[in-house]
Amino acid sequence: MEVEIWSDIVCPWCYVGKRRFEAALDGFEHRDQVNVTWRSFELDASAPREREVDGATHLADKYGVPREQAVEMQRSMTEAAAGDGLDFRFDIARSGNTFDAHRIVHLGAAHGVQDAVKERLMRAYLTEGEPIGDPETLARLAADAGLPEDEARELLAGDRFANEVREDELTAQGFGITAVPFFVVDRKFGASGAHPPEALRGLLERGWQERPQLATVAEGEACGPDGC
Repeated sequence: MEVEIWSDIVCPWCYVGKRRFEAALDGFEHRDQVNVTWRSFELDASAPREREVDGATHLADKYGVPREQAVEMQRSMTEAAAGDGLDFRFDIARSGNTFDAHRIVHLGAAHGVQDAVKERLMRAYLTEGEPIGDPETLARLAADAGLPEDEARELLAGDRFANEVREDELTAQGFGITAVPFFVVDRKFGASGAHPPEALRGLLERGWQERPQLATVAEGEACGPDGC
């Protein structure tokens, strides 16, 4: 069964959603038969490599609210994340453009370590205050997650996986995805938002029950595990 998750590295609810999905998958009977793919989604494709203002100021400007209210929004988000074992540090977060980070996530998929790369980047931004749009930082984080650092640097110097990131985003548009995280099972069922683990497990169970089945239209002599 295929599960695709659209998310952005700088999206706090996406990190919470990742933890909750992991809990849902851990309790799913057929978890070993689930293939998870992380898809790209940019919350702000026009963002600079690193914003000049702090996160609370940017949040206040974005939603047209007082900075004090933005700080309170961050505090509430931090408390919610703590309930899922995450330590958010919005006070040191260094936001910026995530296009290159998404390309690194695609490189992770090519090496079979996509989830580890996604995890490392999200933790770096939301907990450790790493500048998520900085190429040098991304190369180092890629190596932390098990990728060849020289290959990561070569990618960041060129446009490898740029088309794949854009394809993910075009697919999201086609599905009508406007907010993340967004979970898609076998491109038949979807769930928007960081739902509790039991709700996400329900999505997995429904997907498993209604997964595509091969219709056998003819049978003949054959061999199986019990003999011929």
